[in-house]
Amino acid sequence: MSFVLLFSVAIIGTCGLIYELIAGALASYLLGDSITQFSIIIGIYLFSMGIGSYLSKYITKNLLSYFIRVELLVGLVGGSSAAILFLLFEHITSFRVLLYFIVVITGTLVGLEIPLLMRLLKDKFEFKELVSKVFTIDYIGALFASLIFPLVLVPHVGLIRSAFLFGILNVSVGIWGLYAFKEEIAWKKTLKTSAFSILFILLMGFVYSNKLLKIAETASYNNQIIFSKSSKYQRIIITKGHEDLRLYLNGNLQFSSKDEYRYHESLVHPGMESLKNHKNILVLGGGDGMAVREILKYPHVKNITLVDLDPVITDIFSKIPLLNSLNKKSLLSSKVKIINTDAFVWLKENLNKPHFKKFDFIAIDFPDPSNYSLGKLYTTTLFKLLYKALTPSGIIAIQSTSPYFARRSFWCVGNTLSSIGFKTLPYHAYVPSFGEWGYFMASKKTINIPKTFAHQHRFINEKTFENMRHFPPDMSALPTKINKLNNQILVHYFENEWSKVN
Repeated sequence: MSFVLLFSVAIIGTCGLIYELIAGALASYLLGDSITQFSIIIGIYLFSMGIGSYLSKYITKNLLSYFIRVELLVGLVGGSSAAILFLLFEHITSFRVLLYFIVVITGTLVGLEIPLLMRLLKDKFEFKELVSKVFTIDYIGALFASLIFPLVLVPHVGLIRSAFLFGILNVSVGIWGLYAFKEEIAWKKTLKTSAFSILFILLMGFVYSNKLLKIAETASYNNQIIFSKSSKYQRIIITKGHEDLRLYLNGNLQFSSKDEYRYHESLVHPGMESLKNHKNILVLGGGDGMAVREILKYPHVKNITLVDLDPVITDIFSKIPLLNSLNKKSLLSSKVKIINTDAFVWLKENLNKPHFKKFDFIAIDFPDPSNYSLGKLYTTTLFKLLYKALTPSGIIAIQSTSPYFARRSFWCVGNTLSSIGFKTLPYHAYVPSFGEWGYFMASKKTINIPKTFAHQHRFINEKTFENMRHFPPDMSALPTKINKLNNQILVHYFENEWSKVN
């Protein structure tokens, strides 16, 4: 009995943390702002575990039977949680209520497990040894869960299938207990029927998890989904409509093939046309290769270093014909070197190396600062690294969200650039899929605005760019705080402004 129950502790510790991580990941995928969502989920989950621990004192008889009941319920609720949340996201208005309700139920049930186990084992060990063994095994299980979740489960198994898998493990513990202690358990027939019914439900969910995810995502997107994958970092969806391909990362639109040229021409060409020398180029983000496509229009470019976090993005936009036709196979150019790592870390690690060559032009195509992990890419800390990485006459161009929908956020980016010594030039462009979108050019010297554009482009020319530099009163400059790594004020501005839009 002791070995069976102690082994159950390891399973329980692993499963409990997996459910918590899945809820946090789902909240950040569907609601945005990963740090806030994870913090709220963890707080509610731990509080609910406390409630479960407190309620355990009211269970005074048939402890084994109640323990098995709890295992079956944890397996059912925790195992089906991801599928339920994905499927109902588009169909209920109070999604947060449902999310937190499931977290409370799961946390309460998990909170019941350890107290019940300790009471079942109290006659087998001395108290100090019991506490030591149970909590050591529980914490080892939690460590195991925290390692396999980002490294194995998210990129290779998926959230829905992972939830069902660990629900099956929880129910298996209950079934094991049913047969290991059949002489000591009340309600054996009822529990066996319940256990195998729940196990069947979870097994069907596990087998058909991809279909469930497809049903959920089809409801979320208007056009046909032609590619979907969870990478180590994000959920990637590509849809196809009438002459329109769209890329979504964690549910957020990144581009539409109908008008992406407006966005990428605006990001690249004002800076490139302002430079006399543009041989050595750095692109941060932009793993879809669209910005690189525009840069390759300049024959004097010798080297382009593309640093993008997610290898899945650069891989699919290099190899899938439908996608690399959009970027004109730019990522396959001999001039392009692709590095899949965090841009922040890469700059910090490489700036002081002897072979490091500074860049004439740096195009920054990061996602919007919707959470703290992205907000750090718009801080004084990163901008100081960019200042060091830029040649004396070089130019940076950075996408800076919408000056119309997120006016304070936009100017916060510019004010942060200025605070460390950059001369800045703001401008904006209308991109139908997004509305008014903003950019900053930044340089160590005053930027020479191009009087003519040497190349012909679909959208931008000297006249267009002249209009893009004009900001009407509802988009004009605002004073803001400076976005620093220790305050991340930009994320707060961004959340506040875009919440009013959505």
